[in-house]
Formats: sequence, structure tokens, C-alpha cells
Amino acid sequence: MDMIRGGVTAAKGFEAAGAETGVKYKDRKDMAVIYSQVPCRQAGVFTSNVVKAAPVLWDKNVIDYSPFVQAVVINSGIANACTGVLGYECCKKTVECAAKELDIPVDSVLVASTGVIGMQIPMEKITAGIEKLAGMKSSELEAGTMAAEAIMTTDTVSKEAAIRFEIDGKTVTVGGMCKGSGMIHPNMCTMLGFITTDIAISKELLQDALSTDVKDTFNMISVDGDTSTNDTLIVLANGMAGNEEIISKDDNYYKFLEALHIIDETLAKKMAGDGEGATALFETKVIHAGSKEDARVLSKSVICSSLTKAAIFGHDANWGRILCALGYSGVKFDPENIELFFEGKSGRMQIYKDGAAVDYSEEEATKILSEPEVRVLVDMKMGEYEACAWGCDLTYDYVKINADYRS
Repeated sequence: MDMIRGGVTAAKGFEAAGAETGVKYKDRKDMAVIYSQVPCRQAGVFTSNVVKAAPVLWDKNVIDYSPFVQAVVINSGIANACTGVLGYECCKKTVECAAKELDIPVDSVLVASTGVIGMQIPMEKITAGIEKLAGMKSSELEAGTMAAEAIMTTDTVSKEAAIRFEIDGKTVTVGGMCKGSGMIHPNMCTMLGFITTDIAISKELLQDALSTDVKDTFNMISVDGDTSTNDTLIVLANGMAGNEEIISKDDNYYKFLEALHIIDETLAKKMAGDGEGATALFETKVIHAGSKEDARVLSKSVICSSLTKAAIFGHDANWGRILCALGYSGVKFDPENIELFFEGKSGRMQIYKDGAAVDYSEEEATKILSEPEVRVLVDMKMGEYEACAWGCDLTYDYVKINADYRS
């Protein structure tokens, strides 16, 4: 499998666009469209928050009941959450306008929003934006990048990934984009993510692959412990690669699942590393756990610990905070039997063994913790299961960004 340049337009038959429309921002792109030249099989996962944004409610219905999907319209700046009847009506008008401009059925259009909760979307700017995007859409890789830039809110960089591989002699591509920087603590997915592929696969297996993989990718990141009202992750498969349709969990299905995992993990880590105010990607890997679920719970407990995140920001080898986070995770273990390590590009060092600190260099630990990517490795010595979770450090800027987010 080869990682390649691109995002949502990397796969055959997909087009995209991003543009400035003034929905909320006055000096940046804030609307995007993804379009397939032919109908797609669709799959999706959504926020577990009881308070769900209008686009989430709309998309869940389309994913479950529409025969196919052919386009997604996205706006940033305003979440269209907690907007009542008017919010859902906005979704309806948005897809009706998109269906007309793109000449596709109304029930083949998805809609997504991200931004401030509680604000009503200016519908006249949305419809004008759709008309603009419909005329701009292109299959060029740069068009995908423009779409990725248009869905950003507090993100500091756009987030794309693409991979290419072969199935039965046919070249298959999976590409994607996402946005996410704050209000990230998913139970299904996180913020907004869109993955496109030209593989031919049944709707049931596409959904199965997505639901399976988010457990170890998008569900394993956290920036601030807040699960958004708008979390949406969509996968569209248009079949234009020309492979024989995957209708069973054969070798081709698992090859696709491997590619999807690479894209999901890549995008998830990009979000974790770009957490609001973050200076470092913070990974915790738990190995030799008693069960897969234990490994997930333990690794996520560490990256969610505010005290540990603050220690990473301060480049402080305060391993007691890590041990504490493991201890309150709910997983039962013997603290006298585990081992802790710090890892980075500059090396690896053990910091805890047999119930106490080992003789390590504080200077060397600080050097590792000062890198842009920091890993804590936890050996539970209880079984054969492992899991990774990704987060970021907790900085002064996180508070600054969120103290005046609406202004």
C-alpha cells in the first residue's frame, strides 16, 4: 500500500470545492462540497451526545434509508446545533438547493456543519455558496485541499490523507479529509470527517468496516474531554475502480479494511496533534493488557488526564500522574508489576518498574518530552492485548482560544 498526495478527490470520480461565502467568517473559506460523478454506497457514524445537531439527524436518516449518496455540503463557523425547527428546515433547504445545482436526487445529499452552537445559519448565504461551489468543483487534488481548508474552525492546518493499493489487478484509492481541534472526545467518531473511495463494496460491508475501525482510531483520541453535538464521519464508495464488488468478508474486504484503518488513524492523529493550543502530539500505547477493552480504557485514561497533559506541556517527567490515571481508569491491575517508558525520536527510556521509579536522567527525559511527538509506553504484563490512544498537551492557549470562541 502506498500513501499518496491528496484527499477527497484522490479517488476516481470524486470532485470537490471550497470557497469563501460569508456564512460566518469574512476573510476565509467557509463552505465546501464533495461530489461523486456516479452514485455511491454510503456509511456513517455519528455523535453519541444526546444533544444532536440538525445535520446529524438529517444524515443519519439518509445513511440508513437512501438508496445512494452523491454529494455532501459542508459549512464551518456555525454548527446548526440547538436551532430547533428552523435548523432542520435549513438542512432541507440546503439539500434541495444542492440537488438542483448538481442535478441529483434530494435524498442523495448529505449536509454537515461545524462551529458555534445555537446560532441560526443565514440561509441566503448557504444557497449562494452552493451555487458558487457547484460551478467551481473539480477532480484536481488542489480542489480537495480547498475543501479541507474550508471546513476548518480553530484548526491551524488542514487535514488530508490518501492511500493507493490493488485488488484483483485493479487500482483502488481511499482518500479523506477531516477537521477537529477542540470539543473532541468521541464515542463514535469526532467532529467532521469525510472519506471517499472508488472501491466497489456492498453498503452493509462498508458500514461494517467503518464501525469496526473507528473503535481503534477516531474513538481513541481526545483533546479536551468534550464530545461534540456534530460529530460525523462519512464514507462514500462509488465503485469506479472496477473491482468485483466485495460482498463477503474475504481477503479483499480485509485489504480494504487495512487501507481504511491507515487513513482513519492518520487523520485521527492529525486532529489530536492539532488540538487547540497544542504544541505536541501525545500518544499512549498500552501493551500486554488482559483484554482489548482494558487496553483501550487504560491508554485513553492517560491521554485524557489534564494533569498528565499539563506535564507534557511543561516537559516534566511527572510519571506519578500517568500511574494515577491508569489507577482510576477502572481496570484492575497490580501496580507493582507494570513498567512505564517515555519514547520519542531521540530515544526511549524506562521510568518505572517493580512499584518504583528507576534511576533515569531527568535531563534526558525532558529532552524526549520536548519533542513534537511524545509517547508513553505502558507494559501491563497481564495478557496479549494492546491499544493506542492519542491526545495533546494542555497549554495556556487552550483557555485563551475557548474563552472568546464566539467573538
